[in-house]
Amino acid sequence: MSLLSATLESTADGILVVSAEGRISSVNNKFLAMWGIPRELVDAGDDEAVIGSVMGQLVDPETFVEKVTALYADPDAESHDVLDFRDGRTFERYSRPQKVEDRVVGRVWSFRDVTQARRDQDQINRAMADLAAQASQLKRLAFQDPLTGLSNRQLFNDRLAHALAGPCGTAVDVLLLDLDDFKEVNDVHGHHAGDQMLIEVGRRLRACVRPSDVVARLGGDEFVVLLVGSLDADAAAERIVESLGVPFWLDGTMLRPSLSLGLASIGEGADDASELLRRADIAMYAAKAAGKNRYLRFRPEMMAALLERTDLEAGLRTAVDGGGITVHYQPIVSARLGTVVKVEALARWERDGILVPPQQFIPTAERSGLIVDIGAEVLHRCCTELGPWLAQDPTRSLAINVSGVQLQQGNFPELLFATACSRGVDPHQLVVEVTESVFFDDDCLVHRQLVQLRSAGVRVALDDFGTGYSSLGRLQDLPVDTLKIDQSFVAMIRTGDERLPILNSMIDMAHGLGLTVTAEGVETPEQAGYLMRRGCDSLQGFLFSRPQPAAELPAALSASTRTITALRGDTAAQTQPVL
Repeated sequence: MSLLSATLESTADGILVVSAEGRISSVNNKFLAMWGIPRELVDAGDDEAVIGSVMGQLVDPETFVEKVTALYADPDAESHDVLDFRDGRTFERYSRPQKVEDRVVGRVWSFRDVTQARRDQDQINRAMADLAAQASQLKRLAFQDPLTGLSNRQLFNDRLAHALAGPCGTAVDVLLLDLDDFKEVNDVHGHHAGDQMLIEVGRRLRACVRPSDVVARLGGDEFVVLLVGSLDADAAAERIVESLGVPFWLDGTMLRPSLSLGLASIGEGADDASELLRRADIAMYAAKAAGKNRYLRFRPEMMAALLERTDLEAGLRTAVDGGGITVHYQPIVSARLGTVVKVEALARWERDGILVPPQQFIPTAERSGLIVDIGAEVLHRCCTELGPWLAQDPTRSLAINVSGVQLQQGNFPELLFATACSRGVDPHQLVVEVTESVFFDDDCLVHRQLVQLRSAGVRVALDDFGTGYSSLGRLQDLPVDTLKIDQSFVAMIRTGDERLPILNSMIDMAHGLGLTVTAEGVETPEQAGYLMRRGCDSLQGFLFSRPQPAAELPAALSASTRTITALRGDTAAQTQPVL
């Protein structure tokens, strides 16, 4: 008994020994401490009081009783379970029969406080769950666009590579699309509206294709769709364009998405992912150039056009860096004075001994930003070469073409004034020619810079009038002094006896607004005579002179004066006006 007692008191577990008759025969002090039962209560043999104290501490006493009852019904059974206490503790309970030789004489219960271990395990389990959730989130972030929920670039590339590695003959189509003028949505309605539009576009794209197809957002407003095994990729492209053309409402504002889409399919030399994407990208930009809000399938000639543009830009950059841009001058004659009153400076680029037409290289220069350097070079050259001619007569003027890209540079007026001053040219003798396109977006910076130029004496001419979207009524709101009628209207004059009410209205309305009028592209005496009779102030065209380099300009000025003098003599003899 002494050995048994020492053993019971040395263990870390709480021990309870119950006889076969259900009476408490022995407990150790650890048991009493764990359960908070006074020793006197046990020594008094009040087993019911002890059981009552135990039951009152448990979260689920009924299950405790059921377990005890079941074990006493089966004296040889062993048991292991867990007890939860109302105060948050947790015990592990072990029970086995007490035997003397082969006879069961009672039951031994041992209790182990595992509260801290359970808490530690729960903390570990929660940490593991958090890690699993974070891993799942990281996986989603690695392959999912966080804004739209679509696949991202990485997942799209993986799926495309897998599709191209599939069975030979499987149709693989890539539809690359970009939203048209998306920046305006952010600028006008805010980035929240832009994000909502991107989410809506993603939803519509997902609805236009099969569940097995991949829809991904590559970044910004660029999306891509991967079709594998599609029977009609063109039909899918048409559905996408039609779907995105339907407006949606956001905070009371109607927004209408518009897209340019390029379609490229496997085959015909496009057998890898990079080539498919490149072709789809080329087709997409061709769709933008064709007017936007449409799709185009890649064609080989698109690649040829791209290579041509790339070669043109590379050559133009070399010419700009190497001083290969020159200036030619075309006289503008006064119908009233019968002499040359103005000269227009025109940028020229000679490549491999051949002059590249301005309509080819000027758009490239604007698209690449080279127009800023070209404009600065032209301004410097023409002020240097024509400075002496301008100094001879303060009524003479020099016209230079200025791109909207140049006007979007905040320091353009300062550059113009500094260049003119360095060459002794009075700003009052300068005319800045701009096209209607610079006013399309109501660019405040462009408008302010034109006003600044005019306040310093520089005149502003609206070039190629009639080819854009400006109305005659809008002219009164634009900071311009001269209207230059596009040559397409002048070309309508054949015999000089035509009735051209639109052309006549242009001249009359401009004069009514206090503007002077210059007609471009005058090539025949009949055209010149008609325009002079209608009161056109100035004439410009091949009839007087083609654009000439500075060395040939004196001869061109003399020839232009002789031509206008002869025309004035002929026109004076005609008194019947043309209606």
